[in-house]
Amino acid sequence: MTDGIWEYEGYDPVDERLRESLCTLGNGYFATRGALPECTADDVHYPGTYIAGCYNRLTSEVAGRRVENEDMVNVPNWLPLRFRLDGGQWLTPDTATVLDHRQLLHLASGLLERWTRYGLGEGRVLVVRQQRLAHMGDPHVGALRTEFTAEGFSGELQVEAALDAGVTNSGVARYRDLDGRHLIHVHTGTATTDTVWLRCRTRTSDIRIGIAARLTADAPATARHEGRRAVQEVRLHLAEGRPVVIDKTVALHTSRDPAISDPLYAATHRVGRAPGFDVLVDDHLTAWDQLWRRADLDVPGESGRILRLHLFHVLQTLSPHTADLDVGVPARGLHGEAYRGHVFWDELFVLPYLNLHFPEVSRALLRYRHRRLEQACTAARDAGRRGAMFPWQSGSDGREETQQLHLNPRSGRWLPDHSRLQHHVGSAIAYNVWQYCEASGDAEFLHTKGAEMLLQVARFWADAAVYDEGMRRHRIRGVVGPDEYHEAYPDATRPGLDDNAYTNVTASWVLSRALELVDLLPEPRRRELVERTGLDGSELEQWEDISRTLHVPFHEGVISQFEGYGNLAELDWEGYRESYGDIRRLDRILEAEGDSVNRYQASKQADVLMLGYLFSPAELRELFHRLGIRLDEDTWIRTVDYYLRRTSHGSTLSGLVHGWVLARCRRSEAWKFCQDALQGDIADVQGGTTGEGIHLGAMAGTLDLVQRGLTGLETRSGALWLDPVPLPELSSYGFAMRYQGHWGVRLRLQRGQMEIIVPSSEESPIDVRLPDRAVRLEPGETSRLTLLG
Repeated sequence: MTDGIWEYEGYDPVDERLRESLCTLGNGYFATRGALPECTADDVHYPGTYIAGCYNRLTSEVAGRRVENEDMVNVPNWLPLRFRLDGGQWLTPDTATVLDHRQLLHLASGLLERWTRYGLGEGRVLVVRQQRLAHMGDPHVGALRTEFTAEGFSGELQVEAALDAGVTNSGVARYRDLDGRHLIHVHTGTATTDTVWLRCRTRTSDIRIGIAARLTADAPATARHEGRRAVQEVRLHLAEGRPVVIDKTVALHTSRDPAISDPLYAATHRVGRAPGFDVLVDDHLTAWDQLWRRADLDVPGESGRILRLHLFHVLQTLSPHTADLDVGVPARGLHGEAYRGHVFWDELFVLPYLNLHFPEVSRALLRYRHRRLEQACTAARDAGRRGAMFPWQSGSDGREETQQLHLNPRSGRWLPDHSRLQHHVGSAIAYNVWQYCEASGDAEFLHTKGAEMLLQVARFWADAAVYDEGMRRHRIRGVVGPDEYHEAYPDATRPGLDDNAYTNVTASWVLSRALELVDLLPEPRRRELVERTGLDGSELEQWEDISRTLHVPFHEGVISQFEGYGNLAELDWEGYRESYGDIRRLDRILEAEGDSVNRYQASKQADVLMLGYLFSPAELRELFHRLGIRLDEDTWIRTVDYYLRRTSHGSTLSGLVHGWVLARCRRSEAWKFCQDALQGDIADVQGGTTGEGIHLGAMAGTLDLVQRGLTGLETRSGALWLDPVPLPELSSYGFAMRYQGHWGVRLRLQRGQMEIIVPSSEESPIDVRLPDRAVRLEPGETSRLTLLG
């Protein structure tokens, strides 16, 4: 890789799924994997296209049970473009001789370039060069330019372009027992001499999809319609050494889009007035230039290049176009079908970055949650609770989408899935509301939709907490923590654990923030909220009490992950590493042996240590103090050491969180985990999972590690708080951000100094707080601060 270009050299079928994920192009509305247009879906290639928020629900027969799943739909494939010499076979890298092959992802411009030399025998070579874009200026448009050059011969080339609705959701091997046929009522037709169209519907959600494709070449195109495909064919004359170009421009719409009547009409109309490829590229580049200016990140070396790739994929999934959509944060981006395109809690790792660059996108993602608040309140009532119980996995309408069964590929067994008990997702939503409003200064959202969500999550926790007379503490029972390995006590007949430390501490935080917010609200708005929710003084008193008395278990002088964690058996870590090598998915290994990870002190990823990710050391001490517990530095460091020795890092988020935490308490080891987080997808450390879709939370989290983790940047109490911890491996870097009304505030750390530049504007000054001083910066002012050693 060179600066600004992610490059793959040569063709290796084993690497194709990974490359296709990492070469995905998107614009926040749709994304298409980086598959070669001449290749169809098989065990090597998977050319999926996904439209944000386009879900469909199907029921399958699995392990003797009827299982319902909602999936992000693999919509009709707009890429197909294959070619062959007159009378020859269709050329693909798997069936023809590949002399050279390169694939280049241009990050600055959002273009995917491909260059292949096919050997045709007898000294004949066909050179294929392609450029592809998912237009960042017009989110409904995609385009593919293909240039053919003959070497050592002249002759006729047959080119066939298509729109293909014969696709299924089959990109994840372990889901293939599930029904993946989402598209029905496929119709195709011809709009003009150079344009064909395809329309269809999803089977149960009844989303109408319209796609139109325009083919531009030096020769006329003929159209035919066969089953679920609209096909255009062109015969090109190749003269030796003279490039011949063919352009394919497409437009995609669904019935979920605002300001349209019919998606097919919108698609054909849009593609008909779309400019040529060169003009499309110019407009596309302008849009990307604007994005890069707002998200500017200047980090040197290899780490900087990987961070730029991560930023590229975050922006392709959650661009400013997202602000117009009713969508959440898909955990695997719009890059593949892992997790079925569901929304988990990954916004906890994504929104803190977006808040300081694209707050309008953060607001839209929080509105996705607010639109589903009523469903969360219904779920809580159905469970016998008050307040809002948000689902662990979300999709189209806010109901719980967590699967009832999951497959262990090691044992081949379908097992019960209890991860829906991760109710801490509600705390994550509340945290994101608070963080967004602190960073953006959006008091209107905080006082309206934000307050409604925060208060209902607080009400849920207050109702879930049960007072224990013996402990004289409140307890929250029957949950699953962020670790995810532990879903029950050994040999228990019911799932769930008691007093997960992360759950209880964050619940206390939610309750205290809700109380603070009630005091902050303007009196007329407070009255409205009280009338709407039935909130009264006695309930607020209960919240105050519970926020100070939630139980946090300890054992051996460290915070317990949950009550009884210290009583679990110790695992033979070295023995398992020696036997299996990679033990990231220790749960699958043990289940295949007939054992259970529930029996052991073993964590998949950070659980207790997530507290050090969300809260600064000072904030964490204050939280524990509110609970009547003294958390000194030695106790925290012991806790960090304890769980470091017992974590298998089975999630790409694990290295990120551990790197963040260690940067604050043991800097010498932090960089190893930061590197793990940076390498997670590009090195496919989980052995094939990246080919099913990138890990968006980990990618955004690495950006935020630089932006907030290493700078100690917090937005709270109307000020920017900074407490830098420069690592030797990353001591000089800079970035721009948007803080409240200030666009383009720049921070740069270099050799023990921090420079802060506030651009000129009519906004109020920015208060900056460092551990040893406070400064106020006026718009147009630059401050250079020497940091303490």
